[in-house]
Amino acid sequence: MLSRRTHIIRIFNLHHICILMCPLFLLFSCHRTPKEEKLTLLFTGDVLLDRGIRPLIERYGIRELFKGVEQEFRRADAVIINLECPLTRRITPLNKQFIFRAEPEWAKGLRQTGITHASLANNHTNDQGRQGLSDTYRALRTSGIIPLGYGCTTEEQLTPAIIRKGRIEVAVFSAVFIPLENWTHLEGQPGVCQPSIERLSEHIRQYRTVHPSTRIVACLHWGAEHQTSPHMQQRYCTHRLLEAGADAIIGHHPHVVQPLEYIGKRPVFYSLGNFVFDQSHPLTQRSLMAVLQFSSTEIKVESIPIEIQQCKPQICRK
Repeated sequence: MLSRRTHIIRIFNLHHICILMCPLFLLFSCHRTPKEEKLTLLFTGDVLLDRGIRPLIERYGIRELFKGVEQEFRRADAVIINLECPLTRRITPLNKQFIFRAEPEWAKGLRQTGITHASLANNHTNDQGRQGLSDTYRALRTSGIIPLGYGCTTEEQLTPAIIRKGRIEVAVFSAVFIPLENWTHLEGQPGVCQPSIERLSEHIRQYRTVHPSTRIVACLHWGAEHQTSPHMQQRYCTHRLLEAGADAIIGHHPHVVQPLEYIGKRPVFYSLGNFVFDQSHPLTQRSLMAVLQFSSTEIKVESIPIEIQQCKPQICRK
């Protein structure tokens, strides 16, 4: 049996060991490498909430449309869709071939799936006129979704959305580069960003000069429908925007997937294809989600293949 004196000495020695070890523990813990900050953005192609999709929403709700991809949405810091229809109760259609309209209250369901931003710079958010477009902007903002490429002045339409996480900052520009049927740009009236390539390039160049550490993504509605390769104008615009300072380009409108290319180390998704859509041709039922993960030193790119089944996107597990 240990004497009381021996027991006290052991406790005393243990106490001193703890005192000696504490500074060493603090020293090593202070020199741990901090976890690198990363900002993840997920982009999708065209989201239609009318025509063949409308009955699905009325029966099952908005979230059912995104059930197959919602888990991926939750992994991203921001999810940017191309909204291919106005959200308005107005029935004031433009004179054009295809005219869509969705209910403004559906914006809340979009937000609940994890969608954070919606590009309005396309050829369908204006289907119900300027007031219908304005209604769309308000419905999104009220639901907590940030609209891209919208404004009542050219300067507002060219203003990027800023997405931040810690010290990482990404500016997302949104523009449409195809003609809009029976639509004229009117300064001071609701409209979408439809600049010349020269104007958008110059705007990006100026933004890069003022914000040299901010990453820049150009989200573009462009190209020829149902063509699986980008045309020469897309390639020309790509080089102009990259030369101006864009770090990545995300495209949509053709309804089919066009290739991912790297120019230098900068990714160009020429077309992500459809996402929530009711077209029946096999090529229009294939899609991509583009995931860009930004750190202080690089951009990591992931392309997630999607198959559209009964109008709803499903991740291809093959």
